[in-house]
Amino acid sequence: MKLSQMMSAVALVALTATAAGAQDREGWPESFTVGTASQGGTYFAYGSGWANLVAEELGLSGGGEVTGGPMQNMALVHTGEAAFGMTTMGPAAESIAGTNPIAPGLEMTNACAMFPMYQTPFSVTALSSSGIGSIADIPAGAKIGFGPAGSTSDTYFPRMMETLGVDFERRNGGWSDLGGQLQDGLLDVIAFAAGVPVPAVSQLEVQTDINIIEFTEEEQAQIMEAFPVSEFTIGADTYTTLESDARSVSMWNFAIANCDLPESFVNAVVDVVMSDNERMVNIHRAAASTVPENWDKNKVMKWHPGAAKWFMGNAGADIPADMIHGG
Repeated sequence: MKLSQMMSAVALVALTATAAGAQDREGWPESFTVGTASQGGTYFAYGSGWANLVAEELGLSGGGEVTGGPMQNMALVHTGEAAFGMTTMGPAAESIAGTNPIAPGLEMTNACAMFPMYQTPFSVTALSSSGIGSIADIPAGAKIGFGPAGSTSDTYFPRMMETLGVDFERRNGGWSDLGGQLQDGLLDVIAFAAGVPVPAVSQLEVQTDINIIEFTEEEQAQIMEAFPVSEFTIGADTYTTLESDARSVSMWNFAIANCDLPESFVNAVVDVVMSDNERMVNIHRAAASTVPENWDKNKVMKWHPGAAKWFMGNAGADIPADMIHGG
């Protein structure tokens, strides 16, 4: 073959590859945001981490955005103000039913399931000097920080405390800010609902002596009967403060995508996140549960077609057509 013919052939192959790549990316955004939650919480660390990973791998501009947490993320993703977000199953169900307090009556059905993240344990922290070592020790009128307004913690933990007979004054704020208030004596207790280890708790135990309070078996049973949560154990190796496993309850978290995003784009994003769990665990230890076989933990939201395609092709997922958006 003459040199000119060889060069033409190479150019044709390159052009074909470029055209195929462009076709595969038809409709893709040049940038994206992931709705997370407040700084100092697991959502922010985890969400910013996978956003940066996806941006790097796919050659796009993207990152995490501080938000009010799951309820606001459902609203942002539903309207398309954020391409992606993260939510827990309780807030997702309420949002789809039209009972999200951010927009009462609006059924947020344009936020689709994308991939399983991890379980959010509900845990309680107090200073050791407070003498609070159990739920029963929390004094009447205690000032309890429940996280950002509208977060999973703020939505469910006050109700849980009421169920357990705790009398309290409600406080809201970012996890890092609440940690500072606990140290300064402005709060008696922080009620965390976040993937473990919670960065704010890890920071607290470096700076002062704290108690990480577990539920009794009876308290755990009461909460599980009244709320959409399941049994969970916080491993003793999660925090240096813990000397043994701590009894808790948890709620599953899922990454969500605006349902109108291109199928190929969402499929590529899921592939980046789900194909190398070690990289995800390096972002945050809670990602040990970000594995394909946990696809079945979503029983609330319809799947984005691009995500459903990935899990059916790579994890043997049996997703009914009526659980796929547009199916």
